Amino acid sequence: QVQLVESGGGLVQAGGSLRLSCAASGRTVSSYVMGWFRQAPGKEREFVAAIRRSGLDTYYTSSVKGRFTISRDNAKSTVLLQMNSLKPEDTAVYYCAARVRHFGDYVSGYDYWGQGTQVTVSS
Repeated sequence: QVQLVESGGGLVQAGGSLRLSCAASGRTVSSYVMGWFRQAPGKEREFVAAIRRSGLDTYYTSSVKGRFTISRDNAKSTVLLQMNSLKPEDTAVYYCAARVRHFGDYVSGYDYWGQGTQVTVSS
């Protein structure tokens, strides 16, 4: 069991940056693969980024690669998503997620979800 709370969302102009934070409680965050997803109005939730338990390997959807960076600090039970060069199409509710399974692909199969934080990018 793990509880996830996202923060750091807000309004930013295109080309700007935001850093999202996910605070975890319950079982140690080091036990989970951690990921970020997003959902825009009228669209399905989509995978954004994931990081392995060790923090050594990261995965990104192609649309954010080179602009977003996922990281984790297991000692602080947090996972971060640094978002640079933001575009209006990045506007969405961003969700932190945790997965028990530590093998296979990292775009699905997450077990726990946060409540989401709104990111709005204006042009």
